[in-house]
Amino acid sequence: MFQVQCLESATKIPTQLYSKYSIGPFIKGQSTTIGNVLRRVLLSNLPGLAITGVRITGIDHEFSTIPNVKEDVVDILLNIKQIVLKGSIREPTLVRLSTNNAGIITAANIELPSNLELVDSRQYIASFAGNGNLEMEFLIARGQNYVPSGKLDSIIPAGFLAVDAVFMPVNKVNFFVETSKNNSNSELESLILEVWTNGSITPAEALSASAEILENTFGILKITDTLSTDSLNLELPVPEEKGEHLDNVFIEELELSVRAYNCLKRANVHTLSDLLQYSADDLLEFKNFGQKSADEVCDNLKKRFDLDLRK
Repeated sequence: MFQVQCLESATKIPTQLYSKYSIGPFIKGQSTTIGNVLRRVLLSNLPGLAITGVRITGIDHEFSTIPNVKEDVVDILLNIKQIVLKGSIREPTLVRLSTNNAGIITAANIELPSNLELVDSRQYIASFAGNGNLEMEFLIARGQNYVPSGKLDSIIPAGFLAVDAVFMPVNKVNFFVETSKNNSNSELESLILEVWTNGSITPAEALSASAEILENTFGILKITDTLSTDSLNLELPVPEEKGEHLDNVFIEELELSVRAYNCLKRANVHTLSDLLQYSADDLLEFKNFGQKSADEVCDNLKKRFDLDLRK
């Protein structure tokens, strides 16, 4: 019987929760297997809430500017993407923001129903100079993984601008294996698991939900002595295609320098799938992106994922 022990827990800001766990002991070799499957489920299978579309009064497309607003629409969409929500909704929900007061507009200005809550109400949206009324409507939905705006255009209501939807409540997962300290037998080992979440759930809740998903998934493989394999009808998951898998891997996992990371983000490169659309020479065309940053991206992509940019 293995045990789960929380070794460390920290909250840097409301949208960055961290915990470190020791799980074990396991027979030698099992820790890596369990670590890999837990990491995949934590990053890809947990549901979350995200803003999928926004309608701004008087605006028809994302390359517009809004009177008396400092940011253009593209910058506002990027800021909206950072808003983290939690709640109990199951169906898409429409919420509003309306103000005629000059000043900084944050997530706190959004009118939410009782079953929705902001993780960080200070999330910046825009600066408004007043002299009129600023009105926005946000479409909030529940989902999984990361869904780029291009895949949402066909399903959001007319008049709405699609927003890249980051449903994933877990931002990052690391794990490593160490020899168990609770047993003198060197054949036993422990899994050290680090989990970072966006604040919509705690790392402990994420770990518990992942374990439940795995339990339900593998539960269909239980076969009693009276059940023959001939009568067993299992609906096993279809393996992801490579492109679909890369859609779910954020560039954060490349662990780039701040300069390279910010340049990619400004160029709307959010996942490995986005990144692989470019060559190393293409990267040099990005604003403030130099040869050193391009080399860093190529080296980390090869080192961590054994992938190369197209020629």
